Amino acid sequence: MPYRTELRCAGELASQGARPLDASLPGATTVKTIVDRADDDATYFQDTIAFPVHRAFAVRHLGWPPGAPFVDQYLSPGRRFVLGALTHYEEPGVVAYELAPYDTAGVEMIERSYHRLADETYLGHDLRFHPTSEEQLALAAQLDIPVITTDELFAGITYQPLNLGETYARVHVLTAAELATTYVSPRELVVLDRVPDDLTVVAGVVTAELQTPLSHVNVLSQQRGTPNMGLRGAHERFAAYDGRWVRLTVRAFDWEVAPVTAEEADAWFAAHRPPPTTVPAPDYTVTAIRDVDVIGPADVAAVGGKAANYGRLRDLVAAGAPLRVRAALAIPVVFYQRFVTGNAFDARIAAMLADPGFRGDGNVRKQMLDELRADMLAAPVDAADLAAIEGAVQAGFGATRMKYRSSTNAEDLERHTGAGLYDSRAGAVGDPRFPVDLALKTVWASLWNVRAFEERDYAGIDHAQVAMAVLVTPSFPDELANGVAITANIFDPAPGGEDGFFVNAQLGEASVVQPPPGVRVDSLLYYHFHAGQPATYYTRSNLTAPGTTVLTRAQLFELGRALDAIRDGFADDYDPPSGYGALPMDVEWKLHTDGTIWVKQARPYPGRGTNP
Repeated sequence: MPYRTELRCAGELASQGARPLDASLPGATTVKTIVDRADDDATYFQDTIAFPVHRAFAVRHLGWPPGAPFVDQYLSPGRRFVLGALTHYEEPGVVAYELAPYDTAGVEMIERSYHRLADETYLGHDLRFHPTSEEQLALAAQLDIPVITTDELFAGITYQPLNLGETYARVHVLTAAELATTYVSPRELVVLDRVPDDLTVVAGVVTAELQTPLSHVNVLSQQRGTPNMGLRGAHERFAAYDGRWVRLTVRAFDWEVAPVTAEEADAWFAAHRPPPTTVPAPDYTVTAIRDVDVIGPADVAAVGGKAANYGRLRDLVAAGAPLRVRAALAIPVVFYQRFVTGNAFDARIAAMLADPGFRGDGNVRKQMLDELRADMLAAPVDAADLAAIEGAVQAGFGATRMKYRSSTNAEDLERHTGAGLYDSRAGAVGDPRFPVDLALKTVWASLWNVRAFEERDYAGIDHAQVAMAVLVTPSFPDELANGVAITANIFDPAPGGEDGFFVNAQLGEASVVQPPPGVRVDSLLYYHFHAGQPATYYTRSNLTAPGTTVLTRAQLFELGRALDAIRDGFADDYDPPSGYGALPMDVEWKLHTDGTIWVKQARPYPGRGTNP
């Protein structure tokens, strides 16, 4: 039926429910509710599959004029409707009453609506109120009703689906620390104790600790289209399958693992290998070190994806966009080519790629790549090239310590992000503690990191057509905080969804995408486009003082303005991935000691389940 006026059992709640549009908290079923204040607080529990949003139901069944504005029903103290939802969180066993994060209802309105809904359901005062924004959380202390916080809900969740899908793979149960010395193949499902610092291409990932959706592991899983999930007690749950071939299915509400044969796995891999990814061939004709202010996304072949996108960021600054991006230089790929050919690494690489042992044995491949990188670090940089690079850096930045950052022509692209695959290193002209030649060689050699090679191989990228440029930016030696943000609501990305920005933030230089064991970050949805601009925090940093956040409201607003400008500024360069109504750009940012936000880089976010 289109609605009920009461819910007398769990079955009736389930009959009216649907998966919530915002799936940031897993394992949830939601029923949209309306309390009609103009009709003696009449209650309506919508058929939420037929009417996933309040407005359509109000027009059809409650006489709301089709052309009349509806937003005041979330904002006005004199509103007719109180619009909410009852959400059943399966694992914690909690049914929570929730309002939209941007809803400005006060204490009296929340309590009155809560009591009305509690009276008209089987739940009574077992119903909890769940604050979905910082503003609502601030009101919670004044509420004389049962409250449950997001932190408390997450504490009761054991299963976290991050990238949905199915894979056939051989289970490999190990610790994240063991990955440093253990080869794992693209046909293995790795079951880990925690989120790893580094991970080559695998068929799927299960971690015993819950993850941030912006971790490199999850970004790469989404790019590859391989399943990824968090599961408390994962080692114990998968111990019986260690070394065996299985089919793993990661769904929004549950997961399934079942044994299969090696032959079934071979057949599945043959049918599901992603199509080869094409990258721009390196352009070795550009020989001048470039100011990033004169480059953009069209220059990927010469200066790589990271530097090209950085140039677009600087264009936005020049056009008056509300963001801060430091000046920088791009060392084109020809310098890498001259280093490789000048030290005869080109012939060695060609022979390595043609070696059947290298191709057929992962351990041999790792050893040969490790030896190649070590020899590259020991080889000399051409004196004239080094002088040209140091001269350009000194002319532009003096003795400032710089960050030499990877920028391949197979990195930070629309169809291949290469997140976290390559290395960066500090360098300062004239400072023996930070030699520029070592910084350059570290970045160049990282083209042949094991994880980078395996990722390119999985994507079908021709290794001989990949070259390394270098983006040279001033270091951020003093930072109050750092973070990563996506310029879209990754939990509700579809056109017409609840627009917002997903943000991870952490104090100082502590990693956001690869936090150490036991360290949590601020993870939040920021509804920048809504009145009051509320923020919904899913996890909180345990490096901050209790009750505080990494970013102040003013700093979050400044970040939101920058993210909005970046999304608009790259709209002509990239299209949103399938299922997204707004362009998701993956943005790294820093909070300077003077309290200002600086953007470090931006690249297209691959979207959920996008193959290379």
